[in-house]
Amino acid sequence: MKYLPLIFVLIFLSFGSCKSSDKSEEPSKKWYKGNLHTHSYWSDGDDYPEMIMDWYKSHDYDFVVLSDHNTLAVGEKWKLIPKSPSHEMGFEKYLDKYGDQVVYREDSAGRVEVKLKTLAEYAPMFEEEGEFLIIQSQELTESFEKKPLHMNVTNIQKLIPAEGGNSIPEILQNGLDRVKAQRDSTGVPMFLHINHPNFVWAITPEDMIELDGERFFEVYNGHPQVNNYGDSLRPSMEVLWDKVQAAYLEAGKPLLYGLAVDDAHNYHVFDQNSSNPGRGWVMVLSESLDPASLIEAMEKGDFYSTTGVTMNEIDFDGETLSVSVQPESGVSYSIQFFGTKKSNPGESGILLKELEGDRGSYTFEDDDMYVRAKIISSKPKENPYQIGDTETAWTQPVIHN
Repeated sequence: MKYLPLIFVLIFLSFGSCKSSDKSEEPSKKWYKGNLHTHSYWSDGDDYPEMIMDWYKSHDYDFVVLSDHNTLAVGEKWKLIPKSPSHEMGFEKYLDKYGDQVVYREDSAGRVEVKLKTLAEYAPMFEEEGEFLIIQSQELTESFEKKPLHMNVTNIQKLIPAEGGNSIPEILQNGLDRVKAQRDSTGVPMFLHINHPNFVWAITPEDMIELDGERFFEVYNGHPQVNNYGDSLRPSMEVLWDKVQAAYLEAGKPLLYGLAVDDAHNYHVFDQNSSNPGRGWVMVLSESLDPASLIEAMEKGDFYSTTGVTMNEIDFDGETLSVSVQPESGVSYSIQFFGTKKSNPGESGILLKELEGDRGSYTFEDDDMYVRAKIISSKPKENPYQIGDTETAWTQPVIHN
């Protein structure tokens, strides 16, 4: 990847406690760009794994997952190509690019079926040590009373089947518990994150507040149907984040971290009605480009989420949260600091401070429960989730030492 200047500062954060940064450790860490939610023909995406990996690698991503619904890319799977111009053109592009590596056949009606490559087959085509990594993932897909309950498991080692439950919190908790059990039994780092809570308005803040062990959720998802911004009756993802965050801290639970993801399904048509790659990603400050290091960093909060804004510095010394942006010519920036007061946890996510410019800081007051920063640029987002969106970034929340 093209590494950013070595003036970046790591947020040191571990399960509810913060400590000052050790500058001697910084040179060994690098920023890695990744997407943690993507689909292919293995479930309901509309392209082949190789074409998708090629897109992400050629767009300067360092790591990516294919998180298909209740499946891992193992065994034999044939895909009947839909009869539509975009899918048929996609097959021709695939055939032109990979030629003899493509295994396909025609049925009696002349329809084309393609044998999909497994992860073991396509990963060696793209992976390069320290340059590009593919992490095995699954979108654990459940439902309750017709409400979709989706959870991604990053670095999963064995498929976790849907098993249902008697309530939304019970199903989500079962997912968390089964991932923890697999992690404990294998010794392999992995984590679950809750996907797009507002998709079909399925998951409420109250559902998430009941959970134990929940650490990650999608504060931004690029799919056009996930209702990131809420509506007049239901909260946006940021409002949900702050409400759950305050409840977790009051209950002595760890901080909740927010991810930006693509949830890409569509790779042939790029428009506001399609779920396309390139809309949201995470930047992780890690010792190396391997699953264990990336997960360790993310569980410490050593990452930020973005739709295009690049950070120059995120520094928290236990008292003051400071951020600076890598500025672009002609682009202006607004930096907002949000938090919740200990004396009034019911009023969560209040704007504590706002300033214009490419750098700013906020010093904790005695009554502050936590603080997070949001950076909004004036630069329009290319192929946005919603018309009018500008590039934005979110830091992870921190608490006072």
